[in-house]
Amino acid sequence: MNRRLGLSALLTALAFGVVTPSTSAHHAFGSEFDANAPILIKGKIAKIEWVNPHTWIHVETVKADGAKEIWMVEGGSPNTLLRRGANKNTFPEGTDVVVDGYQARDHTELRANARNVTFTDGRKLFLGSTGTGAPDPESFNADKAKKQGKDPDLLDQLLDLFF
Repeated sequence: MNRRLGLSALLTALAFGVVTPSTSAHHAFGSEFDANAPILIKGKIAKIEWVNPHTWIHVETVKADGAKEIWMVEGGSPNTLLRRGANKNTFPEGTDVVVDGYQARDHTELRANARNVTFTDGRKLFLGSTGTGAPDPESFNADKAKKQGKDPDLLDQLLDLFF
C-alpha cells in the first residue's frame, strides 16, 4: 500500500512539474515592460501570432537610414481580442499601422506591449493589458513617446488625427 501511495505522489509531483512551466510563463506587465517608456511604432504588419497567452504582432519599421527592423508587439490574449471584435484576419500582412504602447524593460530588445493599434482607415483597436501593473489606458503621452519607423505621409496624418 505504501508503495502505491509513494508512486501516486511521485506521479502527481511529475505532473505538476510538467504543467508549471507553461503556467508560470504568464507575467505581470511590469515584469517585462517599462511603463515609463511609451513608444509609437509605425510600419507594416509582417506577421501575426494568434497564440495564448498573448497575441504577437510583428511590425516592420524602416529606420531613418533605410534599414529595416522587426518589432515584436504583445497584445491581449486571442480570447480577449475576439471579445473586442478582432480576429487574426483583422491584421493582414502588409497593412500599415501605428502601434502605441510601452517598450520592453530591456531597451535593446525590439519588443513592446501594445496599448492601441491604429489602421490607415482610422479604426483603432485596444490591444493593451489592463490590471497586473499596466498603465491606465488613458495615461499614454504620445508627445513623450519614442518614435520608431519612418514617417510615411499617411501615418503622419493618422498621428495628427488621433494623437
